[in-house]
Amino acid sequence: MTADRPSARLAALGLTLPPVAKPLAAYVPALRQGDVILTSGQLPSVDGVPVAIGKAGDEVDLPTAVSCARVAALNALAAAASVAGGLDEITRVVKVVVYVASDPDFSEQPQVANGASELLGELFGEAGRHVRSAVGVAVLPLNVPVELELTVEARA
Repeated sequence: MTADRPSARLAALGLTLPPVAKPLAAYVPALRQGDVILTSGQLPSVDGVPVAIGKAGDEVDLPTAVSCARVAALNALAAAASVAGGLDEITRVVKVVVYVASDPDFSEQPQVANGASELLGELFGEAGRHVRSAVGVAVLPLNVPVELELTVEARA
């Protein structure tokens, strides 16, 4: 494992990919179509337990919401890697969509989404630069503050 591989960068950060989260309803965690992989919305959970509950700007402060985006990104990477053949088979992060359950006065969704974007940049370097949407919503599944979708490209 060379230091320029995403798996080595992940280990250097002291992180590991979690097991793929079990779907909460009738969908699959990730789907591959050719060299493109899309993930279903991934939550900020560890071992099936949400790391935070509530809305950003109310029960959840900005640093916690940022951390939730990072955890959700790890879960999305786990789902993508499961159909790519491993994390190192992912060659490009294409798009990230981050939904933030927000208090009506909260407008820092882009800063929350940076928790995910910065992690992807650390892991994939230039190939981790992506297009992104950060959207405020009223509520998310399990009352978590963040849900994240990922589109990546993988080796054929």
